[in-house]
Amino acid sequence: MKVKYFADTDTLLVGFSENSIVETSDLNENVLIDLDAEGRLVSLTLEHATQQTDVNEFSYQLAASNH
Repeated sequence: MKVKYFADTDTLLVGFSENSIVETSDLNENVLIDLDAEGRLVSLTLEHATQQTDVNEFSYQLAASNH
């Protein structure tokens, strides 16, 4: 997974896979999702990201596996 923030356009791109994008859908005027040929999520784009998220406070947690 890759997360990129483009300050010049205030756009946040979250990439979930390297699969080829075959469809892009608008969830609303600021959120787009890209899907592969199997309907799996490839990426998520947030326009006007600083208005929707706290881009400066990015963190993540890796949950422990129960396996």
